[in-house]
Amino acid sequence: MYKLLPQSKAQGPDFSISETTSAATISSEFLCEAVFAGDSFWGLEAAFGLVDGVIKTAAGYCGGTLKKPTYREVCDGRTGHTEAVKVIYDKRKTSYKSLCDAFWETHDPTNKEYLNFGISTHQRSAIFHRTEEERKQAQESKIRKQMKINRRIVTKSIPFSDSESFFMAENHHQKYYLQKRYRLCESLSLRSTEQFVESNIACKLNGILATDGELIIDRLTTFLRTHELSKQTKLACEEIIKDLRSEEEKAHIL
Repeated sequence: MYKLLPQSKAQGPDFSISETTSAATISSEFLCEAVFAGDSFWGLEAAFGLVDGVIKTAAGYCGGTLKKPTYREVCDGRTGHTEAVKVIYDKRKTSYKSLCDAFWETHDPTNKEYLNFGISTHQRSAIFHRTEEERKQAQESKIRKQMKINRRIVTKSIPFSDSESFFMAENHHQKYYLQKRYRLCESLSLRSTEQFVESNIACKLNGILATDGELIIDRLTTFLRTHELSKQTKLACEEIIKDLRSEEEKAHIL
């Protein structure tokens, strides 16, 4: 589970719940793509799902040589891939710089275990850049964070082009926390990998459901109040809220 900074901390990014927007309703000229790797793609995808301006996310594999690798092949460490997340964002609402700044809060970029990538782990901390401008922005963001925490950040900045494809992970890795809520997925008619990846609502709900119990209740309540959802989806969300409140009450009694 990823770490969310309290909104009162001005130095951290605000992982606010953005309005659900269909990518199909946004002109392609406003949509941009970024790829990040930081520990497990489950938590990373969820964290970016809550960033305002992020339209959709996908868990996958990046940086290796084998085409269309499987999770088992990537974990074996012989393909050169790492778990990564592709982020599609609306550049009118957020920026590459802002995404880089948010990235540091999704995992521990100082974890020296990432230096053993390809040896004892298939996970790493990396920002994949397509242009020189993206590389500069990623580096500047890294320097700012490193100066703030006064510790060495081991995150790598890696050139990335369309020819070096991002390969989609298997279905059960997409929107991992949302998929734990079967009834909610059913209410949204989400079954295939493409449906989970293309759904903006799935992107936002996955981020909410990855947080802690009390935060889930608060954020899900806000989500219900500010978004138009089907009756079935509202009922599924209300059931989650009810169950979490019941669990909290039991915990307080114990």
